[in-house]
Amino acid sequence: MQQPHFPAGSHILFQGDSITDGGRLRYPGPHADTNAALGHSYVYLIAARAAAQAPGHRWRFTNRGVSGDKVTELAARWRTDTLDLAPDVLSVLIGVNDAWRVVDGESGDMDADGFRAAYDALLTRTREALPALRIVLCEPFCLPTGTDDSFDEALAAQVLIRQKIVAELAAAHRTEFLRLQPVFDDAARRAPAAHWIHDGVHPTHAGNQLLADSWLSAVASARPGR
Repeated sequence: MQQPHFPAGSHILFQGDSITDGGRLRYPGPHADTNAALGHSYVYLIAARAAAQAPGHRWRFTNRGVSGDKVTELAARWRTDTLDLAPDVLSVLIGVNDAWRVVDGESGDMDADGFRAAYDALLTRTREALPALRIVLCEPFCLPTGTDDSFDEALAAQVLIRQKIVAELAAAHRTEFLRLQPVFDDAARRAPAAHWIHDGVHPTHAGNQLLADSWLSAVASARPGR
C-alpha cells in the first residue's frame, strides 16, 4: 500500500459519528494509553498502518468522532473540535444517523435539504477559517442485515440521497471524496453482510479494515493540495 501524501509532522483529524468514534477515550491524561484515544474504529487502523510505514514522518492522528451525531450536532461542536485544532488534513464521515432517524420517524430531524444546507454551511466555515486545509469527505454507507427488510430498504434509500449530497458538496468545496458504498457492496458478494457490518451501519473489525484500507488508498493516490 502506498504511503499517504502528508508532509512530515502533519496533524490528521477524523470527524464523524459512532463509526468514527469507536469507543475512544474522551479525556486521556498525560500517562494514558494513546491507543485508547484513537478508539477501535478505522481511525486506529489508519494511524497504525501509516505510522508503521513511515515512522520518521511524525504524523499526529486525532479522533473527534462522537457517537450518535447528526450533521447539526457535528456543526455545533465544530469550532472547538475542528477549527480550533487547526489540522492539516480533515476527514469527515457523517450522514448515517441523519438517514436512520428519518426512517425511524423521529420528530425534529432534518430532511435531505436540511442535511445539505447544514453540511454546506459547515464546509463553508471550514474553508474560510482554514483555506489550506486538505479535506476528505467520506460517503455514508449501509448494508442490509436481513432482520427487517422494509427498514433496510428505507434506510438504503435515505443513505443514497445523502451519498449524492456529499458527492455534490465535495465537488462544490473542492475536497477529496471517498466512495465507500461500492467497497461494502463488493465485500458483501464475498461474505455475508453481517461479516462486514453487524447492524446495517456499524462495521465489524473486518469492515473497519475495509474502511481503513480504502481511506489509505484514496489519500495515497489523490493529488495533495487539491
